[in-house]
Amino acid sequence: MLVLTRKNGQSIQIGENIRITVLDVQGEQVKIGIEAPKSLEIYRSEIYEQIQEENRLAGSLTPGLLDLVKKSYKN
Repeated sequence: MLVLTRKNGQSIQIGENIRITVLDVQGEQVKIGIEAPKSLEIYRSEIYEQIQEENRLAGSLTPGLLDLVKKSYKN
């Protein structure tokens, strides 16, 4: 893990297309802005982990159960 210290208004550049800027610091809370291509999905880590878990569970459904779930969404 790369650890950097940045002040309010300073940025970090990742490659050519991603820039992370510190917008505000209040106590222990830091507000950041992310400039990146729209095609790049950006999630908070807890949301990303939840999506991964749901995908894992969906992949473990048996074909019959998967059909039942699909039918319930159509109704």
